[in-house]
Amino acid sequence: MEEAVRIPDKLQRQEALDRLKEEAVEHLASAEEPDSARVVSEAFFQIEKELVRGMILRDNRRVDGRQPQQIRPIYAKVGILPRAHGSALFVRGETQALTVTTLGTAEDEQKIDALEGESYKAFMLHYNFPPFSVGEVKPLRAPSRREIGHGVLAERALKPVIPSKDDFPYTIRVVSDILESNGSSSMATVCGASLSLMDAGVPIKAPVAGIAMGLVVGPERTVILTDILGLEDHLGDMDFKVTGTAQGITAFQMDVKTAGISREVLREALQRAREGRLYILQKMREVLPEPRANLAPHAPRIFTMQIKPEKIGDVIGTGGKVIRSIVEQTGVKIDIEDTGLVRIASVDEASAMRAKEIIEGIVAEAELGKVYKGVVRRITDFGAFVEILPGVDGLLHISQISHRRIKKVEDVLKVGQEVQVKVIEIDKLGRVRLSMKELQQRVPARPRR
Repeated sequence: MEEAVRIPDKLQRQEALDRLKEEAVEHLASAEEPDSARVVSEAFFQIEKELVRGMILRDNRRVDGRQPQQIRPIYAKVGILPRAHGSALFVRGETQALTVTTLGTAEDEQKIDALEGESYKAFMLHYNFPPFSVGEVKPLRAPSRREIGHGVLAERALKPVIPSKDDFPYTIRVVSDILESNGSSSMATVCGASLSLMDAGVPIKAPVAGIAMGLVVGPERTVILTDILGLEDHLGDMDFKVTGTAQGITAFQMDVKTAGISREVLREALQRAREGRLYILQKMREVLPEPRANLAPHAPRIFTMQIKPEKIGDVIGTGGKVIRSIVEQTGVKIDIEDTGLVRIASVDEASAMRAKEIIEGIVAEAELGKVYKGVVRRITDFGAFVEILPGVDGLLHISQISHRRIKKVEDVLKVGQEVQVKVIEIDKLGRVRLSMKELQQRVPARPRR
């Protein structure tokens, strides 16, 4: 048994323990006693628990050889998936989390229909714990309560540092896939998600790290463990997860298996968690010190513009005809809020700018004194109506066509003709009056003889 508990690798250690357990059952169980195998197994577990806890309390030595405050080796890498908007691999000992960040538009927000009413969620973190991460062969099923809880904890840990929609108008989804697990995969998710977000160019306020603390209570002393293993969680007296930035805590979760914890022990556990968190944050900064200045090449670019709410109908058009036409021409995604805030998303910046120009043309209003290149749309006896902007016509009176006298408008203008005009008046009803002659140089009259 002493040789088995000193094996640092999780799977090798468990295999050695399983062999010893089988041998114990084979030699000690009796065929005449049906429950003898169960009794031997329970006794074996009690011996294992006493040995693991005794090593910690008596020798300050853990099953993998570490000291109580020692953190397992950390390895991290960002940009591991080149096509993803942001990605990171975070490894702490025998725990590995592959995290991927995807950026979307307002259409990708999660709709929540709760008792309090309908709401939308722009930041989501999903946590997957496949069976192979703990060496098991099982079918992949729907997320368990444990997976949902771990994902919620990691999401809450990161939510305080996520930028507002005004500063970063994207829907953010982070997915963490646990590739290997031996202790606190949720805390590895927090660390990996922070790196993944920064790799995607999300301007988070500060990176967040997490660490799991343990506790072994003995008759004479209490030992606090930093970065606990799965076995120490199973056989120990506390699982205390703490997440935060260098400035403070963002989330925590405690699972206590004893009657209670004194204030002094809790204070020391928090202090040890802070030291461990700062150590992990430093390791993360060595990989990526701050969010990237630019988004990934494959991430959508979102450009915003503000239009008057009364102009929303003009941009959408009857039955959505106008906005569909813009999307077909440019290949962008367009979201319009009731306030008139327009978001244009596209991987191609040129396409987004083209869509923005089209919308600006639709919602543009005539400005007094400005010169426009218009098109004659209709001719009457008293003048012509010239379209200076999409949907905006102005009256060009016959007296404003030229400095010389004109008998008929048709003598000078034709429908479809392009002309340079100047806005000379906009009345209270929004009607526009135009002039051509103000752009023409007046020819001085000939002197009489």
